[in-house]
Amino acid sequence: MSAARGGGGGTTARAVVTGIGVVAPSGIGADAHWRTVLAGTRRTGPITLFDPSGYPTRYGGEVPGFTADSYADSRQLVQTDRWTHLGFAATRLALADAGLPERAPDPYGYAVTLASSSGGNLFGQRELQRLWGGSSRTVGAYQSIAWFYAASVGQLSIHHQFKGPSGVLVAEAAGGLDSLAHAARAVRRGTPVVIAGATECPLSPYALACQLRSGLLSDVSDPERAYRPFDATASGYLPAEGGAVFVVEELGHALARGARVYGEVSGWGSTHDAAHTTADSAGDPAQYARAMRLALDRAGVAAAGIDVVLPDALGVRRYDRSEADALRAVFADRPPPVTTQKPLTGRAYQGGSALDVATALLAFAHDTLPASAGPDEVAEGCELDFLREHRQPRNRLALVCARGFDGFNSALVLRGAVPMRGETP
Repeated sequence: MSAARGGGGGTTARAVVTGIGVVAPSGIGADAHWRTVLAGTRRTGPITLFDPSGYPTRYGGEVPGFTADSYADSRQLVQTDRWTHLGFAATRLALADAGLPERAPDPYGYAVTLASSSGGNLFGQRELQRLWGGSSRTVGAYQSIAWFYAASVGQLSIHHQFKGPSGVLVAEAAGGLDSLAHAARAVRRGTPVVIAGATECPLSPYALACQLRSGLLSDVSDPERAYRPFDATASGYLPAEGGAVFVVEELGHALARGARVYGEVSGWGSTHDAAHTTADSAGDPAQYARAMRLALDRAGVAAAGIDVVLPDALGVRRYDRSEADALRAVFADRPPPVTTQKPLTGRAYQGGSALDVATALLAFAHDTLPASAGPDEVAEGCELDFLREHRQPRNRLALVCARGFDGFNSALVLRGAVPMRGETP
C-alpha cells in the first residue's frame, strides 16, 4: 500500500478491504461477477420471484441459481427474508475470501455495519397475505423482526458472534457507500475488523408497486434496452436484488496475518439536498458535486489523479444530466473515464452501490479498468468520457458515486493495492 492519506484527518489507522463477497445478478462470488463485467453480458430478464404480468415493469435483475439453504440453516431461513439470506451468503463469501473464520476469535474486535433500504419485502408480503387472505387472520411470530431494516445486521452479528460496535445505514442507494465510510471510521476508532456493504431484494408485488409510484422505472419490454443510463433512449431503470459485502480491516491487523489487500477506503463524503424526490425533480448537482469534493479532499487526492468514476447511473434522463453536471463541476475540462455496469445487473439500490465498490476493487486487483456497458448514443447533456474498451489504471484511484432518493448523495475514494507478483485474485 502507498503512504497514509486522510479520510478523517490526522495520522490514524488505515481501513483496507481484504475480502469481497458478491451475490448479484452478475453471479455468485467475486470471480463470477468479474467475468460478467469483462464480458459485458446483461443479466436482467423476466422477474420470476412472483408473477409480474399485471405490472408495467416486468423485468429486473435476479441472482441466478441462488439456494438460500447453502448459506443459512433451517432455523435462520424460517426467521428471515431473502434479503437477509443474500446477506448471509455474501458475508460468508467475504470472510472466506479474507481468510477469516466463520466465528470471531475476538468477538468485540469484529463488527457489522451494513446498509438497508427496503427491508424484508418477500417475507412481509407473505405474512400480510396470510393476515388478510387466510382463515387464521394471523401473522407468524417472526414478522416483527424479519422485515425490519436492521434484521440482516442483527442476524449476522448473532450468527458470526461479531459483538463490536455495529449499526445500519439508511440512505437508499447512497447507503452502500456510507456503510464503508462508517466501517472505516470504526477501524480508526479501534475495531480491527468490520463487515460492511449491502444486499437488497426489492422484488415482491407490494415492493414493485411502491417502486412504480416514483415513475422512474422502465416499462420497455425488451430487457436488452430497458435500462440505458446516459443514453438518448434512456427510459428509467430496472430493479434488482443482490449486492456485495466486504471485510474492512485495519491495515496492520491484515498485514500481521498475511492477508491479501484489495485496496484502501481513503476518503468519503456525504451531503443532502434537503428535498424530496418528485416526478419532476433531478436532485441537486451542487450538493452531489460537494460530496465528491469532500471525498477527494479527505483522501488527499487531486481530481486529476482519479483513474475512473463509477457513477450512480439512474437511467432517467434528467437525473443522468444532473449527474453529468455534477461530474463536470468537479473535474472541469479534465474528466476521468466513466464506467458503469448497472445496465448488466439492474439497479439494486444500496446493494448496487456496494457492487460498484466490488467492481472498482476487482478492477485494480486485475489491473484492468472495465469498459462501460453503454451508452450507445450519448444523451444531450451527458457528454462524459465513457470508457469504451478495457484499459490499465495509472494511479489506482477510483471515485464511486451514489445518490439515494429524497436527497442523499455519497462518494467514496478507493485506492487500489498493487497486485502481488504472480497473484491471481
